[in-house]
Amino acid sequence: MRSNVKKSTIRLLGAAAAISVAALGLTACGGSGSSSPSTGSAVDGKGKTLDVLVGANAQHADALRAWQDKIAAALKKQTGADIKFETFASANDELTKIQTSVVSGQGPDVYTIGTTFTPTAYSTGAFVKLDSAMWDKVGGKSRFVPATLGISGPDAKDQIGIPFASRPYVLAYNTDLFKAAGLTKPASTWDGLLAQAKKLTGNGVYGFATGYADGYTPWKYAWTFANDYGTPLVSGKKANLDSPAVKKGLEAYFGWLTKDKVVNPAAAGWKDTDASANFAAGKSAMMLMTTASAANTFDASPVKGHYAFAVMPTVPPGESTAPAKSIPSTSIISGDNLVIASYSKNQDLAAAYVKLVTSEDFQLYYHQNFGDLPTNAAAAAKIESNDKTLAPILDSGAHSKSTPFTGAWGDIQLALTNVVVQARPQLAGSGVSDSWLQSALAKAQQDAQSSLDRASAGK
Repeated sequence: MRSNVKKSTIRLLGAAAAISVAALGLTACGGSGSSSPSTGSAVDGKGKTLDVLVGANAQHADALRAWQDKIAAALKKQTGADIKFETFASANDELTKIQTSVVSGQGPDVYTIGTTFTPTAYSTGAFVKLDSAMWDKVGGKSRFVPATLGISGPDAKDQIGIPFASRPYVLAYNTDLFKAAGLTKPASTWDGLLAQAKKLTGNGVYGFATGYADGYTPWKYAWTFANDYGTPLVSGKKANLDSPAVKKGLEAYFGWLTKDKVVNPAAAGWKDTDASANFAAGKSAMMLMTTASAANTFDASPVKGHYAFAVMPTVPPGESTAPAKSIPSTSIISGDNLVIASYSKNQDLAAAYVKLVTSEDFQLYYHQNFGDLPTNAAAAAKIESNDKTLAPILDSGAHSKSTPFTGAWGDIQLALTNVVVQARPQLAGSGVSDSWLQSALAKAQQDAQSSLDRASAGK
C-alpha cells in the first residue's frame, strides 16, 4: 500500500475510532490476503487459509458456530482452503481490528460491515473496487436484489460492498389488540398512527414500543422524518441537522414518550431488545423501527401467531399528505455488506467465499437461523412466495433509501445519536425543552458540517 493511501486511511480511521460502532451501524469485519486468475477458472486454495472476521453473536452462539462450520466445510470441498473465523466482542474491538489491519496491510481478507459504514470504508481506499471481472467472481450483480446494491459505493461504477444481509425497517403490531380496539391495520400517516397508539394505550398496555437508549435506532427517526418532510440530512456538501424538519421530527419522537404518553416511561432507558421483549409480552401494541430478525423473538413468545408486520408511514408528523418535496422513506438501506481488503493475497479465494455465502441455498439457511432477509434475489423471491407475513418487509426493502454516501456519515450519525443520548435525562423527567433541543441541534449541525467540509477537502 502506498504511503499516501496509508496516511489518508490513518486519518479516516483515526476519526472513526472516536465513533461507536453502534452509531456507525457496523456489524462485522474480516482477514489476510490476492492474485487474480482469469474469470471462470477454478480457485485452488489448497494449503491456504482465508481469514474472515465476523461479529460474535451471544444470543445465537450455537447457530453462529453451526453456520461457520457449514460454510467452512463447503469452501473446503470447493477450493481445498480452510477458513479462520475471527470474532470481535465489542465495538472498540472491531474498530481497533479494522484500524490496525488496514494500516498495517495485514489481517482479515474479508470484512462484513454495516451498510451505513460502507461510505467511510470506501473513503479509506483500502478495499477492492468491484470491476466487472470481480463481480463475475462473486456471482454477478444480477444475483442480488437491486435495492440492496444502493449503498455498495458512490455510484454504479465505483463499488466495494457486496450485499450479504438485508434488514429493512418496518413496524410490528399485535393483531389481537388491534382487533379489540376496532382497528384493522396500522395507519398510513404518522399522525394517524399516533391516534391509534393513543386508542391502544391503557390497562398496562402502551401504543408504541421503541428504545430511546438504543445505539442504533434513534437517529433513524430523524433521518426518516427529515426525508419525509423533504429536507434530507445532507444536501450535497451541506448538512441540515438544524433544519426545522429535523427539529419537528424529533419533537414528535420525544413527544410520544413525554407528551402523548403512548410509550412506557421506562423506554427512556430501553435498548431495542427491551422494546422487543415488551412487545413480545403483549405489553405494547406496536413495535416501531424493527426488522425481520425480530420474528425469532416474537415467535418464541406469547404473541406468536398474533402479530403482523407493516410498512411504516411516509407522511411525517403534523401532515395529512406528503409535502411537495417529500422523499418518502420507509427504511434506510439496512443490513451488511461484504468487502475484500486491497492488501489481501487471497482475493480470488475471498471472492469464492463471498459467492458461496451469497448463494441461494446459503442465504436461505442464514435467514432461517438468524432472521435477516436474503440479498440473493432468488432466495428473496422464494421467501416471499412461501411466507406472506414477510411481504411488508420485502416491500419496505424494495423502497428503502440510501443514507448519504460520504465519508463524513459516521460523524453525522454520531452527532444525531448524541442529541438523543443527551436528551435522555429530560425524557425520563418533565420532557425536552424547545430551547435545549434547538441548542443541541445547532451543536450537532456544527459537528456534522465540519466533518462534511473535511470529507469534501479529502482530509
